[in-house]
Order: sequence, then structure tokens, then C-alpha cells
Amino acid sequence: MNKLPDRIRIKDIAHMANLSVGTVDRVLHDRSGVSESSRKKVKDILKQLDYQPNMYASALASNKKYHFICLLPQHNADDYWSDVENGMNNAVESFSDFHIKISIIYYDQYVYSSFIDSGIQAIEQEPDGVILAPTISETTSILVSQLDEHNIPYIFIDSNIPSLNPLAFYGQKSEQSGYFAGRMMMMLGENPQNIVVFRQINEGRLGSNQQENREKGFRKYMDEHHPSCNIYVMNMYAKKLDENESLLNQFFEEHPDVKCGLIFSSKVYMIGEYLIKYNKTDFKLLGYDLLKKNVNCLKKDAVDFLIAQQPTAQGYNSIESLCSHLIFKKEIKQYNYMPITLLTKENVDYYLEIYQK
Repeated sequence: MNKLPDRIRIKDIAHMANLSVGTVDRVLHDRSGVSESSRKKVKDILKQLDYQPNMYASALASNKKYHFICLLPQHNADDYWSDVENGMNNAVESFSDFHIKISIIYYDQYVYSSFIDSGIQAIEQEPDGVILAPTISETTSILVSQLDEHNIPYIFIDSNIPSLNPLAFYGQKSEQSGYFAGRMMMMLGENPQNIVVFRQINEGRLGSNQQENREKGFRKYMDEHHPSCNIYVMNMYAKKLDENESLLNQFFEEHPDVKCGLIFSSKVYMIGEYLIKYNKTDFKLLGYDLLKKNVNCLKKDAVDFLIAQQPTAQGYNSIESLCSHLIFKKEIKQYNYMPITLLTKENVDYYLEIYQK
């Protein structure tokens, strides 16, 4: 038996398969013009040799440009989604040798047609890949079917819809996160008999299925462990912020015995700042995410717990996964769950030191 060379070259594979170098090259780069029998023969030899082409060098040499589009909710400069964008921009810089460009298209998360319109706008630009924060399942499935039809790979961030089979997902397990929030809320309030769930809505709609799934997990925990606890729901305006103070006044006047509450969006500061203004120091509050306003309320004891979920890492990893899939032809892990991290004023600065590096 002939000894194989230390470094397997394309011409060595061609010789072993009794095919031309051009045929082998087309198989390696997944090009057309190769019969199925020849393609199988080459792939069998590649598997036998455990052949690993230098995809990094090949990608550099190709000079191909890659355009990724990100569909994100409209947001303000210091909101949660700004950290996601920062992570994406960091990844683009890291992979700048491979001519990566991203475009961000914003949609109104409280208007389902806005999501579809933004998705159509994205597809019309013929991107190499799409990263999106899903809205409700029915609406997201409409866009995803179009992406599938155009063979555009897509990644979900923040919230997941497994039935739609994304290339990858980055975010927390929403229901598990809500279940955990329920446990922490009951510990914080020392098994209260009344809890209020604050919701951000617009015309009866939640902004994401993330909030809905977190509440499902919370209610599951409460049903299993504290079925006699009264759960109130207080809907706050997502777009008429100046009217929320009067809504909070009305709620607390009508329910003076409610001393514990939580919100499943990143806007816990809306309640925290209200508590500071009215000096309500006897209310226990839990929320999500490291917005500056949230951290400020945490340090002033207006928020007791924050649950963090690493949005910068989500943004970075989503771009990295598209690069790994499209450029380096690597297999991508489909479900990538962010840790459920509980923060208080005592440990938040240590977390921020790591988070901001």
C-alpha cells in the first residue's frame, strides 16, 4: 500500500479517486457540474482521510463580500437592543478580513405588519444571512417561509421559536427564566399573598414572545408551588409613557396590600423611578437587563433583583455563527442558551466589569 503524503493535496485526492483536479475542486467548493457518483467518490475519500481544507486561507483568497441584515425592534440609545448592536459591530470588526457588512432594519415590535414589511425589505436586498428578533410565532413564520424559499440562513436572538428551525438561537430559555423569576420573587417577598405583574403593551399587544414566555414560566412556578397567591396584572403604556404615572397611582391606591411585583421586559426602571419619586420603600421589585436606568434603580434600592442575559454576547455570537456557517463551512450548534444571572446592588459592579470588557 502506498504511503500517503504528510500533507494531502487536491491532486492527491484526484489521483486516489481517478478524477481530474478540477472535479475535486468543484466538490470541495460545493459547485455544480459534478455527477453524483463522482461527488460521492470524492466525499468518501475525504471522510477516509479526515481531510480538512484550510478554509481560512481560502476565504481570504476568495475576496467574496458578505452582507448580513439584522431585524431589530425600534429602540432608544440606552436600551437593551443597543447592547445587541454593539456586540454585532464588535464581531464585524473581528471578521473584517472577510469583507463583512451588516445593515440593521428596525421594526415596531407592537405592530406585526411592521415586522413583515421590514423582513420583505431585507429579502429584497438579497443578503447572505439574516439575524432577527422574532415577534409572535404566526407572524415570524410568514417571514421565515420567505427566507427558506430564498435559501437565506437565519439566526434568532433574544427569543426562540424552535418549530421554525433557525440555523442558531442565542438567548435565555424564556420559560425557565420566568420560572426562576417566580422563585426569586417569592423568596424576596417572603412568600407574599399578593404579587403584581407589570406589562408593557400597546393596543393590547405585548412587544415580544419573550415576555409572554417568561410570564408562562412564572405562572407555572406559581401554580406548582404557590397556587393560593393572588396575581394581579397591571398594563402600562409602551408608547404613552407620560400616562403611566397616573396608572401606577391608581393601582397602588386600589391595591395597598400589594408589596411585590415584577416585569418581564427590560423597562423595570419605569416602576423603579416611580417608587423613588413617591418614596415607596416597602415595595419589592424584580426586572430584567442591565440598562443604565435599571442599574441606577438597583443601586438606589428601588429595584431589588435584575436578571441579566448578555445581549452583547448574543449580538457578537450571531454574527460569528453566520461567518462560521457561510465562510468556514462549520457545523453550527443550534441552541445556545445564555446564563440566567441574578444581580443585586452588591454584585452588579463586579458583573459590569466583566460584561464591559
